[in-house]
Amino acid sequence: MLNPSEIDFLKSCIRNVPDFPTPGILFKDVTPLLANPKARTMVSDGMVSHYKGQNIQAVASIEARGFLFGMMLAQELKVPFIPIRKSGKLPYKKITADYDLEYGKSSIEIHSDAFIQDAKVLIHDDLLATGGTANAAAKLVQQAGAKLVGFSFVINLKFLSGEVNLNREYGVEVHSLLNFFE
Repeated sequence: MLNPSEIDFLKSCIRNVPDFPTPGILFKDVTPLLANPKARTMVSDGMVSHYKGQNIQAVASIEARGFLFGMMLAQELKVPFIPIRKSGKLPYKKITADYDLEYGKSSIEIHSDAFIQDAKVLIHDDLLATGGTANAAAKLVQQAGAKLVGFSFVINLKFLSGEVNLNREYGVEVHSLLNFFE
């Protein structure tokens, strides 16, 4: 668990970019955090310590920024890493889910044979906003025959209610290291 000064330090490594990717959006840019080895280690250690011993059998992570810490999390938990990709990027038989973004529409895919039946899967992404992408990922995990056991995020934009939406829909833990309330 991170202490308040560690949380403040990590938040200081997040850059706000106004009007990206569209006017009115305040984008939380993680690239300064990624450039800082101390910050990367703190994020990785914070996530791993939270999930150690929880019997997670796979980490499914959402392209692209979700891959950055999702792979580290899977590696440290010694479980398979399953990529959830943007439409048209996977070469084998796949399942697709469409979803709404706060600034448009998109779709993601997963290989149909990504999991063993009833595998306990944690979904990881870098940021939770409205929950649309995570919701689509959860549907893919379930359609592929696995059991969703939780969601993991580096950043949670609490004011956009994604956590509330995911809790209401799935009733599993939604864990974030950094919470932003505005």
